[in-house]
Formats: sequence, structure tokens, C-alpha cells
Amino acid sequence: MAALSIEVLPDVEAVALRGADLFALAAQEAAAARPSFTAALSGGHAPRPLYALLARQQFTQKIPWRRVHLYWGDERCVPPGSEDSNYGMARAAFISRVPIPDDNVHRMRGEDDPDEAAASYERLLSQPPALPSTSKADLPVIDFVFLGIGPDGHTASLFPHSPALAVEDRLVVVNEGEGTGKRLTVTYPVINAARHVLFVVTGAAKAGIVAEVIEGLRAPDAVPAQGVAPVHGSVTWLLDEAAASELSGRG
Repeated sequence: MAALSIEVLPDVEAVALRGADLFALAAQEAAAARPSFTAALSGGHAPRPLYALLARQQFTQKIPWRRVHLYWGDERCVPPGSEDSNYGMARAAFISRVPIPDDNVHRMRGEDDPDEAAASYERLLSQPPALPSTSKADLPVIDFVFLGIGPDGHTASLFPHSPALAVEDRLVVVNEGEGTGKRLTVTYPVINAARHVLFVVTGAAKAGIVAEVIEGLRAPDAVPAQGVAPVHGSVTWLLDEAAASELSGRG
């Protein structure tokens, strides 16, 4: 069972600061042990303040950017310049403002044919640095995976009762939720092979689903975030007070 940690912080700013600290620490530790540090980014509103902090000097000088390789856990099927692009959000928030080599930024090509884009990204994840030479079962072992959750309990683009939830023999697939349009997403095997998963969730609107994911009856087909359980890694939830307000012992 994955090691689980739940950290409740006062507000959005404190969550962002703690998340940036965890990212920088993980990058330093990976750089000391391995040739590179790999991270998979998420979209949504919650990680944006955290990403913005990574471009500040206090973090930029701590992170060995030339050894950092960025991937994505999911992407909308839109061009990178679209305001809906997860890559575009991360690029504007920090990637364009830190000294990371262009070749170390591995985006999902949301503008391409979805099936071709999924197959191409799967090939990318099947080679170093995403796939370490020590990996077993040919699964990429990503050092640090950012995740959020939607109000329906989805994470990455793994939506309730969607076909992607049952996929065990693919790394990346095309998936779709109710009213979402087509998305590219990594599958559970990729997430659950990670060394560390960080959920970043803020706001009172997410309080109910946070409590359901963490404390509710296990039903990952209906609440996909419950299916996140790294085999050899750990999971940390970073919550502000509002998002944590419906957990037991709070409120």
C-alpha cells in the first residue's frame, strides 16, 4: 500500500509554497541519485500558483533545471497556444521563465490526431529518461507526478466509468468524460509506478469530493482518484483549509 500523507495548510498561497518546496527537494534528491529528475505536470487552476513559484529565484536556484525532464499526465486535444492547453498554462506560468533546455520539455501533442498523439507519447514514455534502465515490467518510473481532482472525482483525464480506467496494457490513451471532449491521458499503470504523487487541491468547492476520495467507500470506477496507489511510491495530499473542511475531525 502506498505511503499516504495529508497536509492541511491555511490557504492557497501556503499550499503553493509547500508544493514548490516538495518539488525542489525531490529534484535535488533525484539529481544526487540519478542522472535526471522526471516530473509529470497536471492542468487545472490549483497548481498554477505553485508553478508560478517555481520561476522565482528562491526556487530556480535550488532546482537543477538542466537535469529536469517535464512530462504531462494529460492534455486536451487543442493546440499548444490554446487557453485550454495544459502545456500552455505551464509554459506561461514557469517553463518560459526557467533555464530548462527545450529538449527536456516533453509535451503531449494535443493538436495532432488523438490516436496518433497517444501512441507517440506512449513511445516517448517507453524510453529514457522517463523509462529508467532499472524499470521492471517496462513501465516508466516518473519521480514526481502532479495530480488534481475534478468535482466528479476524476484525476488526470481518468473520468468516472470511462474506458481508460480498465486499461492495463497501455501507457497513454484517448479518453473522454461527459461533456469534456477527447483528452489524452496516462493510465493508472503509469501513475502507480511513480515514486511520488502529489495531489494539489484547493477551495471549498472540492471539499466534498476530497472527503469522498480519502475517506469514502472504495469505488474507483465511480471515483477514479481512489485508483491512485503507487506500488512502491508515496502519495501526498496538499489541501487548504477550505478543501479539507469535510474531512473527519475538521469543520
